Amino acid sequence: MPTLTSAPLDLLLLPTWLVPVEPANVVLTGHGLGIRDGRIVLIAPRHEALGHAARDVRELPGMLLAPGLINAHGHAAMSLFRGLADDLPLLTWLQNHIWPAEARWVDEDFIRDGSQLAIAEQLKGGITCFSDMYFFPEIASEVVHQTGVRAQICVPVMDFPVPGALEPADAIRHGLQLFDDLKHHPRLKVAFGPHSPYTASDETLTQVLMLAEELDAGIQMHVHEIDLEVQQSLQQHGVRPLARLQRLGLLGPRFQAVHMTQVDDEDIALLVASNSSVIHCPESNLKLASGFCPVERLWQAGVNVAIGTDGAASNNDLDLLGETRTAALLAKAVAGSATALDAHRALRMATLNGARALGLEQDCGSLEVGKWADLAAFDLSGLHQQPVYDPVSQLIYTGSRSCVKHVWVGGKQLLDDGQLTRMDEQRLLATARHWGEKIAQR
Repeated sequence: MPTLTSAPLDLLLLPTWLVPVEPANVVLTGHGLGIRDGRIVLIAPRHEALGHAARDVRELPGMLLAPGLINAHGHAAMSLFRGLADDLPLLTWLQNHIWPAEARWVDEDFIRDGSQLAIAEQLKGGITCFSDMYFFPEIASEVVHQTGVRAQICVPVMDFPVPGALEPADAIRHGLQLFDDLKHHPRLKVAFGPHSPYTASDETLTQVLMLAEELDAGIQMHVHEIDLEVQQSLQQHGVRPLARLQRLGLLGPRFQAVHMTQVDDEDIALLVASNSSVIHCPESNLKLASGFCPVERLWQAGVNVAIGTDGAASNNDLDLLGETRTAALLAKAVAGSATALDAHRALRMATLNGARALGLEQDCGSLEVGKWADLAAFDLSGLHQQPVYDPVSQLIYTGSRSCVKHVWVGGKQLLDDGQLTRMDEQRLLATARHWGEKIAQR
């Protein structure tokens, strides 16, 4: 990396507040952030930052500059099923509505159009990195490449036919090809996504583990989402799902347990001992009445807890800032303590904890010299946000995605004053409406 004196900065940003996330609980005022070759190379007081030559200097008055948000779990293309089957319990929703709709409609065009819609929505909400677990992952990866966002693409693996894969061997073969194709991609990371313990046999999970270890790939899985899942595992396997996964060897630093609404002391001990991450999806869990993830208990035990929106079919939006506010409020109610999951920790959950869960903490999730310049600028100058005593508290408790003004990924601006720079919003709207009309007719 060139030194500060050897070349000018590509971009110098001068916000009112700069929140690096690491170190924790820090808010810098009167500071600037410099970017060169897509990475952060300078964080310094304003007068010092202005002493460096820069090709472009951007003043960000009234704005909080933070790491881009990381949506650690979702199903991007399911945005085209938004509102299709609302107000239903999980298994009824899945088995009677979503799985039949997927069998009828999901093809490469569906994935391409749905992924573009989801990425546009996420960028406009300050999300610079997301994890996607859905069908035809090679198509989703193409869209990620074209749009400039960062992502973990999880290859879905189930023991029954799904769009794009007639059996687990097909899904795994596609995953291996995708891993080989993208192993040097600067913004794309491939992981395995066995859907859940109840849709994958021991044999399938053992094969996934072997390949994940060989490729140093993550494993993301819905685990302990509802009580019935836990009870069925006890009947069929004699242990809770998490204990079964531990017995098979899946738990570990690569493992990303999504939902975890049914948690006891033994589960927490397994998560801590294995250094597995939990990905909390509060609004989807609330809407499907799945239960409550005990975020504060997990955090205090030392478990890395990240946050995800889940898919728009069960949320019904991909608003991670709103999700984080819900998580903070719900954590207090579940813990019975107003001090649970304070605003700074909530922001950390939506940034650095997400990067850690996805194995990206060396590259993004905090504003540190050497990391990629994945940034979001939030406007805190609105009437409903005044006065500003603690900008992080205002962001979490009064902010919404409408306050997102600018987004950069790897130093490239993908949202400028609320406008997408690489995507045609009107075309996306027309395409989404076309899909909605076609699906509604059937």
